[in-house]
Parts: sequence; structure tokens; C-alpha cells
Amino acid sequence: MNSGQTGSLDRVVVVYGGTSAERDVSLKSGAAILAALKRQGVDALGYDPKEGGLAGLERLAPSAVFVALHGRGGEDGTFQGALELLGVPYTGSGVLASALGMDKQRTKQVWQAVGLPTPESIMLSENADWAAVVNQLGLPMMVKPVHEGSTLGISIVKSRDELKAAYTAAAKFDARVMAERFIVGDEYTVALLGDDVLPAIRVEVPGGFYDYEAKYIANTTQYHLPCGLSEQDEQALAALCKEAFLAVGGEGWGRIDVMRDAAGKCWLIEVNTVPGMTDHSLVPQAAAYAGIDFDQLVMRILQTAVQPSMP
Repeated sequence: MNSGQTGSLDRVVVVYGGTSAERDVSLKSGAAILAALKRQGVDALGYDPKEGGLAGLERLAPSAVFVALHGRGGEDGTFQGALELLGVPYTGSGVLASALGMDKQRTKQVWQAVGLPTPESIMLSENADWAAVVNQLGLPMMVKPVHEGSTLGISIVKSRDELKAAYTAAAKFDARVMAERFIVGDEYTVALLGDDVLPAIRVEVPGGFYDYEAKYIANTTQYHLPCGLSEQDEQALAALCKEAFLAVGGEGWGRIDVMRDAAGKCWLIEVNTVPGMTDHSLVPQAAAYAGIDFDQLVMRILQTAVQPSMP
């Protein structure tokens, strides 16, 4: 997304790595994207801003930037703002949606404001009334850093005694920590690509928690495609996720994570504006099921950058 800028494929720079806690995942995503672009004959090169910062990127004079930075400093609107000032088209959401998407609590506030279902949550502090938190949200509950991705720092709290320790663990990643009502049910993730909603994936983890290891390391996580929902229910889920993505201003591509409870109600958990593109990643899996191979997926994402979003 880049307002008013028309890009080309003369020199595409894949920006990956960075300095966030998700650096390792970003390096894998960027390497896969770069290889795909080169296979498609695109004049592409990779750039890690940890090495030369924004000035180094500017010297490369990119015609478009494929954003493969995950986490803070790359997915939170700051990098997107810099590219806006440089007048360089880039993939994915703009400044506002990127900043919102990185802030789990404010994302939920937007969804609540427009009447979309998302689990109740409370902001925590070191001096929180832990008993009151348990009384309001019940057990188990989720405790998570507000600004981290890849489930870094997230815990499932099953007793009041575990709550403060979970807060302390999350606070190592972020000064802002939230507790969220735990939804018992199945986890789904839905990818969005341009105007299309890709097939939903049901994620099943033997340990019951889709954490960093389950996402990127373990081979025991099961990804169900088709997801097992009826056609009507999957269409309703797709519509909900598209509405949720648009509510935060999402553009280009992204992913929405959802829990579906025993009564069949879907609850929005979070939005990811720069999803992973590793061999374990969910968007490539959903795209493949829809008949879009990895190289085609990368090119379609890139096309969202080289077309201006405003006349």
C-alpha cells in the first residue's frame, strides 16, 4: 500500500530481519520471498535494516519494497511511515492499520466499537488485583504482551497462583500486558489476499496451545484443510474475517486468527498484517489449497504494492 505512488518491478527490495524478537522468523520469510521473486524473473534483492538502517535502503533506490519484517519496527507502522515519506510503494497495510494490528488491545477496541465479537480483556500491571482479574475473566485465561507476535510471551493461566508469574513473563517482552478471557474451542486462521478470502485452516496442536514452537519448529502441529466447517459456516467465518480486517484498515494481505466455541460462535483474537512466509506458515498453505502456488502468491502480494491505492 502506498497512497498515490505508482510503482514498478524495476528493482524490488525484500526487507527482512530487523531487530525485533521475531527476527529469525523474518529472515526465513524474507529468504523464501526473495527466492520466489528471482524465480519469477523479478529484479529483486534482499536488505536487512539491522545492517544499514533506512539510509542503506534509500541508497538501493527501490521501485517497490516487499515488507517481510515481523514484529516491532517493521510491522507496527513505523517502517511503513518511513516508506511513505520516501515515496516508495510497499506491500501490505499502511501506517494506521499496521500500528493498530500490532496493538492487540486497541485492535480489540476497534472491533468492539463496530460490534464484532472478541473476547473480553483487562490490562494488567504489577500491582493488579489478581483476584479481581480472575473473578472477571474466569479460568483459564490468556496473558499476553500487547505488542508481540508469534505468540511470544503468551501463557495460558489455569490458576490464580499462576497469574502474576504469567504477567512477569509477558512483561519481559512488553511494558503493556493484557489478560483475555479464554475461549474453549477450535482455532481457525483465515488469510486475506487482495479482495479474496482464502480457505480457512483449522489448527490443531497436540499440546493444545499454538505457541512459537508449534508455529515454527514442531512437526506435530496439524493444519486441517479443508477446515471441517460446513460451507455455510465457512462463508460466515470468511465474511467475519474480511469485516474485521477492513475495520482496522487492513490492505493488500493479512491473516485473522479466530476461536470458535462449543456453541459455534466465532471470536476474533488478533490480526496479523505481515504474516509469516516460512515453510510452516499458514498463508502459503491456504493459498496452495486454493490453487495458488508459493511463487504466484508472492507475485500477487507484490502486485498490491505496485498499484496505487488512491487515484
